[in-house]
Amino acid sequence: MYKTIMIVLVILILVIGFIKKRQSNSFSAVESGISEAFSLMKGKGKKFGILVSVVILALIILSSSTYINVPTNFSIVRQFGKIVSVVDSPGLNFKIPFIQSVSRLPKCTLLYDVPPAEINTLDKKRILVDYYAIWQITEPQKMIETLRTQQAAENRLGDIIYSNIRTELGRLNFDQIINLDTSSRDDFDVVVRSKINEVLKQNASGIKLVDVKMKRADLPATNEQSVYTRMISERESKAQEYLSQGDAEAMKIKAETDREVGEMLAKVEREAKEIVAEGEKEAARIYNEAYGKDPEFFELYLTLDSYKTTLNGEPVIIIPSKSPYAKYIMGY
Repeated sequence: MYKTIMIVLVILILVIGFIKKRQSNSFSAVESGISEAFSLMKGKGKKFGILVSVVILALIILSSSTYINVPTNFSIVRQFGKIVSVVDSPGLNFKIPFIQSVSRLPKCTLLYDVPPAEINTLDKKRILVDYYAIWQITEPQKMIETLRTQQAAENRLGDIIYSNIRTELGRLNFDQIINLDTSSRDDFDVVVRSKINEVLKQNASGIKLVDVKMKRADLPATNEQSVYTRMISERESKAQEYLSQGDAEAMKIKAETDREVGEMLAKVEREAKEIVAEGEKEAARIYNEAYGKDPEFFELYLTLDSYKTTLNGEPVIIIPSKSPYAKYIMGY
């Protein structure tokens, strides 16, 4: 207040000086004006005090009767607590001093971090979801009449969001929410936003939900470890099932292969025996033909051929000298 009075005094001195200057068109008049101002302060203190008081009162009334509205705000003018006007265009505006008051609300979009909450899915599993919402004040007067303050509006918006999210997520299974490949979060968010805006419109809240998105979905801390343990057990059981199926399939393949190998070997052995039998048959036929043509030569050939086996290694053989087997050895 003291600084304001001093500024007013300085302005008053300068104004008096410049008035004198315009009347006499000389800079000496400025000095005389300043001197007159100081003489007023010294000799005519009562009149000067009244003048200063009038100027200060005028400034207070002027500042109380004007206000500036910026593009990002709504200006709400109240008279005795009742809203008389809402200004949404930027610029300088006027009001009745000391009777009307001005409060402001943001016109831009606002971010509201919805508190994390636990819900039950369709398959009776607990899940912790965390959302954020982008909202906007569309009708300030309705918002003030129904919700009073911006903080109350956010609290009410949070309650409506939680109620709708709990209802909609309760219609989905746990895997449909968690699995990104099969999740339909985008469609889900659109449905939730539409329903929330319907509720806000029915309640004449004066606000609008621009968007709502899920930040994360986690398991509650109370049963997180038990769920992890169960998941590990299920994975180990599934792995053991796969190993058992693999072992059974391996045994099946091995048995089938052994059977096929046995059949192939039996077939080959049978064919080999048939070929040997055919060869022996053909050899016997050839022998018979040869024996029929020259029996003596054939007998000689067979005897000499047997000598290869009998006399191999120079063994000692005792046979009668007149034995038919020894006649070719003895040379008679």
